[in-house]
Amino acid sequence: QVQLVESGGGLAQAGGSLRLSCSASRSLFALNHLGFYRQTPEYQRVVVAYITKAGKTVYADSAKGRFTISRDSAKNTVHLQMNSLRPDDSAVYYCNTRDKEGEDYWGKGTQITVSP
Repeated sequence: QVQLVESGGGLAQAGGSLRLSCSASRSLFALNHLGFYRQTPEYQRVVVAYITKAGKTVYADSAKGRFTISRDSAKNTVHLQMNSLRPDDSAVYYCNTRDKEGEDYWGKGTQITVSP
């Protein structure tokens, strides 16, 4: 079992910034990746960004150039810095990880709302 705890998020105006964090109960080096998905009532859950065990970062096209994911391995935590926010970034953001056995784990989710 891996527990994931998200923090950050909330309200922002278009063009503003927010930072999400996700802390895992297991070392990042014991996980294949750690990152964030988002979901709205209209769309299925989609990847936003994640960082692999090797330190490779992967971004959705919508996040490239605006969002940056980083990790603090000592704290088993990843951070998602979100800049130049847009109203269509509004969603529930979920932390996600997959362990070496291929099992997925999810955080409880945190709401981000970006006003025009």
